[in-house]
Amino acid sequence: MTLDNRTVAVIGLGYVGLPLAAAFGRVRTTIGFDINPDRIKELATGYDRTQELSESELRASQHISFTADPNQLRIATIFIVTVPTPVDEANRPDMTPLVKASETVGRVLKKNDIVVFESTVYPGATEEVCVPILEAMSGLVFNHDFFCGYSPERINPGDKVHRLENIVKVTSGSTPQIADVVDNLYKQIIVAGTHKASSIRVAEAAKVIENTQRDVNIALMNELSLIFQRLDIDTMDVLEAAGTKWNFLPFRPGLVGGHCIGVDPYYLTHKAQQIGYHPAVILAGRRINDSIGAFVAEKTVKLILQRELPLNNARVLVLGLTFKEDCPDLRNTKVVDIIHALKEYNLEVDIYDPCINVDDADREYGLKCLKALPESDDYSAVIVAVGHKQFKEMGTHELRNLLQPNGVLLDVKSIFSKESADWRL
Repeated sequence: MTLDNRTVAVIGLGYVGLPLAAAFGRVRTTIGFDINPDRIKELATGYDRTQELSESELRASQHISFTADPNQLRIATIFIVTVPTPVDEANRPDMTPLVKASETVGRVLKKNDIVVFESTVYPGATEEVCVPILEAMSGLVFNHDFFCGYSPERINPGDKVHRLENIVKVTSGSTPQIADVVDNLYKQIIVAGTHKASSIRVAEAAKVIENTQRDVNIALMNELSLIFQRLDIDTMDVLEAAGTKWNFLPFRPGLVGGHCIGVDPYYLTHKAQQIGYHPAVILAGRRINDSIGAFVAEKTVKLILQRELPLNNARVLVLGLTFKEDCPDLRNTKVVDIIHALKEYNLEVDIYDPCINVDDADREYGLKCLKALPESDDYSAVIVAVGHKQFKEMGTHELRNLLQPNGVLLDVKSIFSKESADWRL
């Protein structure tokens, strides 16, 4: 089996799917499919609301077409699924988007087609969850009539340095021959090269531990910060000193949200518990990281009281809502944990983020955000929750103009010096 002139269809055009579809659209006929018709209309005009691709980058993809019509997928012979894999309110894997995407592909699947999954899952999910759906919907037999692959996404939203093309891509296939085909497919767009894993399960496991490792390391930094707070030691001073050793890992404390680091470990722990193993270290790290939002809110309240400012109905301004700096991505942002905890103390909370569409915040979280930076100077506290470039450029002097006399400036991301902020994590 060879690549020949196969048409690629990318299912899901979010932060992962769109750059992938655009890259393939520069070298072969590609269909970009998304269930959101508004997204399709925007992309057809060259506008990407995720800000991952510019209009010129989209226009450079001359072999791509966009559609929300599943019937248009019938001409494709390689399908790449890039839909989200979130967790539910109980932190259990929510496979609904993946199941629905598999159903959509299964309805148009033909003999000798290949389905590649990029969505982050637990080891075994492709063959245990997706393949049976593809078989049921198509009436075809896996590894006889159609084949599968897995190539985990490594997109870093908002990162203009580490792009799809210059990050090594892990690939795999359901047979040795298909593994070669999938690997050769990605080699057409990945300048950094590929790594062909020995099996789909190995590729799935490799992806899920990437972010699990980061999550555990950040949890350690968060726990150290909680300890150092009680010892009245500045955490960043400690990390700067420790970082002079060549093999000290440069992780920092902070909120851990987003579609990857705050989610992926739960997929691994879910599978571990299914096979009878309790992953103590991973879950402990998750508990610590998920507690930081409430800790920041509690610290805010204590500092307001220490300044002898009225607490009831005190006004607090939260700067930043996205899960990371300088990007509009609101998925699984832990800033909402700070906001909800502050409101439980009966504080009045305003929110401003220059990177977001305020309608998205309202739709996703029911939060009414300010459309412009307020001119008010009567906030009891200002919390810099996300290290956006605009906040860094404003500096603490300008931010303090938003505070009433004796108000508190908190720096969650430690983007300012310890001398210029009243508190930093």
